[in-house]
Amino acid sequence: MAKPILLYTSLCFLVLFINGCLAHRQWQQQQGFNQCQLDSLDALEPNNRIEAEAGVIESWDPNDDQFQCVGVAVVRRTIEPNGLLLPQYTNAPQLMYIQRGYGIFGAVFPGCPNTYQESQEQQQGQDRTSQDRDQHQKIRSFRQGDIIALPAGVTHWLYNDGESEVVALSLLDINNQANQLDQNPRHFYLAGNPEEEFQQQGRSPRGSQRHQQEQGQGRREGGRHGQKQGQGNNLFSGFRAKDLAEVFNVNEDTIRNLQGLKEDRSNIVKVKGRLQVARPPRSREERERLERQEREQEREDEREQSESRRGGHGRGGYNGIEETLCTLRLRENIHDPSRADIYNPHAGRISTLNSHNLPVLRWLQLSAEFGRLQRDAIYAPHWNRNAHSVIYVLRGRAQVQVVDDFGQTVFDDELRQEQILTVPQNFAVVKRASSEGFEWVAFKTNDRAQISPLAGRTSVLRAIPADVLANAFQLRQEEVSELKVNMEQQGNTLLRPSRSSSQWRAIA
Repeated sequence: MAKPILLYTSLCFLVLFINGCLAHRQWQQQQGFNQCQLDSLDALEPNNRIEAEAGVIESWDPNDDQFQCVGVAVVRRTIEPNGLLLPQYTNAPQLMYIQRGYGIFGAVFPGCPNTYQESQEQQQGQDRTSQDRDQHQKIRSFRQGDIIALPAGVTHWLYNDGESEVVALSLLDINNQANQLDQNPRHFYLAGNPEEEFQQQGRSPRGSQRHQQEQGQGRREGGRHGQKQGQGNNLFSGFRAKDLAEVFNVNEDTIRNLQGLKEDRSNIVKVKGRLQVARPPRSREERERLERQEREQEREDEREQSESRRGGHGRGGYNGIEETLCTLRLRENIHDPSRADIYNPHAGRISTLNSHNLPVLRWLQLSAEFGRLQRDAIYAPHWNRNAHSVIYVLRGRAQVQVVDDFGQTVFDDELRQEQILTVPQNFAVVKRASSEGFEWVAFKTNDRAQISPLAGRTSVLRAIPADVLANAFQLRQEEVSELKVNMEQQGNTLLRPSRSSSQWRAIA
């Protein structure tokens, strides 16, 4: 009799627990939705700046209502020549756009083999024996216009091996399901003594909490044994040096270097000499050949996986480690004019990057858009059907309007270089370039973000029956016909003003 009662009681507790978790999740979602009750939008600029040894880090306030609405955080890093952004990982997936410069980066996937090995010349230059020849995971190059996709929790680093500065803009998707912490963007540094890159809500700055703990009565176990935890701000600095020395089988002096106890170079450091890593040749022809091979291998893997699923094997029909994680293509250049999805020679072009042309984005649930408008050109009114959009201005100026679900203009202002504007899902937006043109990159919170235009051959209005339009807008049939014919003649959504009048027309 006792067992059925115990089973019944356990089931009751389980039901209550599940209901409580679901209610908490629904409350979290509702809190997120409430953040999008915005009466107005603003063009945002960085409000936090860190001077490092070999660069500068600037971030936008993640607690701003606009960023809270779309659930993202944005940081821009400027890396000087021969500068190294220290190894780190984040609590959310991110897209990194290379605004300027070129260099190399590494992304470390646990369980993948170290397939790169240094040459004998490199080994001799480092005064190491053949047994000490360095091996590591794949090194990838990047250049201006690249989008780099980085999953949450994946350690990565960047190195500027060029002659000019590298400027990299990163967007972290905090609302992504991969982040199971809170709404604060977090960088977990493996090295150095880094400073906090964002102004955090409800959190103490890096190192302050540890310092207070060491000064107070309730020290952690390490303090009770007479050894304070390190003053560094990387992951190693929180552990006891003695324990780490035993784990790595090295002396404690080496461990103190790992802990960054004497570091004052912050998040970006200057490399002594040049960074010596094993990597393929960097000629343009070689790089293009390797990129073609990566794409061909990627298509072949997808074809085999598709055939395996059709054969009834489901997800277990292929080895996801070797064929997916370790050979992931993480980079795609979005500047190339030949890959434009929308093009008008007299107005500009739009290029999109999504999970169709960079499959890793399916995992990250993110995509990107690059746009260039010529002087006085207009990107017709449209809305993002299934994603928020975060617009960063690369060059020039534009007059931008955003309209919400009440038909209210929540933004009507000029958007300038290095400013950010967030456009929530389904809010309609139009851009009109100034006399100097307009260029931007936009990050979107869906791996297959779709727009719905209000003007042009593929617009919503053109797809609605004429009689519906006549009754909805109180138009005569000839006015509806004229409207539809004009949209057919407009072609795509990139327009420019007529030379003979103030009306808009497309030049196909």
